Formats: sequence, structure tokens, C-alpha cells
Amino acid sequence: MSFNKALNDEEVFSEMRKMVAFIKQEALEKAREIKVKADEEFNIEKAKLVRQEAINIDAAFQRKVKQADVQRRIAQSNNINKSRMTLLLTRQQMLDDLFAESRTQLLTVSKDPTRYEKFLSDSILQAFFRLLESEVTIQYRKADKALLDKLLPGVKARYLEATTQTVDVQLLDDHLPADGAGGVIAAGNGGRTKCNNTPEARLAILEEDMLPLVRDMLFGQSPNRRFFN
Repeated sequence: MSFNKALNDEEVFSEMRKMVAFIKQEALEKAREIKVKADEEFNIEKAKLVRQEAINIDAAFQRKVKQADVQRRIAQSNNINKSRMTLLLTRQQMLDDLFAESRTQLLTVSKDPTRYEKFLSDSILQAFFRLLESEVTIQYRKADKALLDKLLPGVKARYLEATTQTVDVQLLDDHLPADGAGGVIAAGNGGRTKCNNTPEARLAILEEDMLPLVRDMLFGQSPNRRFFN
């Protein structure tokens, strides 16, 4: 028959110390596991944050690059438009000067009796052909009255020969400006149909009709022009 031996106090304390040491060791190991896991999670989260921040920085940089490119393109476009506008204004000024000089030269036509007599005769005849009326009124410079009286019989005869129609002409008292280039404004159909055959009117028509050609002669053909007269 055997009996369990009772532990003395020293043995009891020894067992308790062993148990405490075991529990402490397990606690330390558990703490190390928790720390390792926490460190891993921290590193993972830190890596995510670093990666996200890198993405944000790259996106911000790309936006800056795009903004800078847009601003560069806008500035370049503005400079091109400014240069083009300056060129167009310069060209237009040259054309305006050219036609202004032409208008000045018109005034010299009436100062040459031979040239002006032919011009006035042709202008009246052309007005007759355009109106094709049996009764025509003529507005003229007061200074041209004597010349008109001289030319009208011959002009009416030429018109009769060409059309077999006579034309009755009335000279109006409402004269053209004395400082103008001369010519006539003829009207038919009770004044409702008019033919302005003054040099100024002819030049205005010429400016409109010849402007594309004059531009091409002075500056060359535009590469953007699609239609040609």
C-alpha cells in the first residue's frame, strides 16, 4: 500500500515558481507573436500609404504637366493669332493705301480734257445701254454742263445706231459734288432705276471685284483659299 507524499513548503513554492515561469514564458511568446503581427500589419499599411501617396504625387505631377502644356499651347496660339492679325492689318492697310491713291488719281482724269471727254462720252452711252429707257435723267457736275451739251448729240446718235431706239435726256439741276471726279448718274423709269457711272462708283465696284486678285498679286495666293474666281 502506497501513499502520496505530502509536499513541504519548499516544494510547493518550487512548483509554483515553475508554473509562473511557464505562464510568463507563454505570455512573452504571445506578446512577441502579437508584436510581429502588428509590425507586419503596420508595414503593410505603411507600404499602402506610401504607394498611394506616390500615386497621388504622380497624378498631381501629370496634372501640372498637362496644365503647363495647355498654357503653352494657349500662349502659342495667342502669339500666332496676334502675328496673323498684325499681318492682316498690315496687308489691309497696304490695300487701303493703294485704293486711296487710286481715288486720288481719279481726280486727275477730269483735268485732262481729251481723256475726260472720252470717259464722259463712254459713261453716258454705257448708262443708256444699262437702262434701256426712252427717257433718261442725268445728274452731273455743274462744270461739265458745256461738255455734256457738246457730247449728248453724238452719244444719242451712237445709241440709236446700236439699238434703233431714241432716248430723250433731261439734265438735272441737282448737280454732283464740284470736288468729285466727274462722270454721271443716269436714271430711268421715273428715277426708280439708276446707273451710277461716276469714277468713284466704278472704283468702288473695281475694289470689290478686283480685291482677291490684287491680294494675290501683292501677297501671293493664300493656302487656305478654296475657291477662285
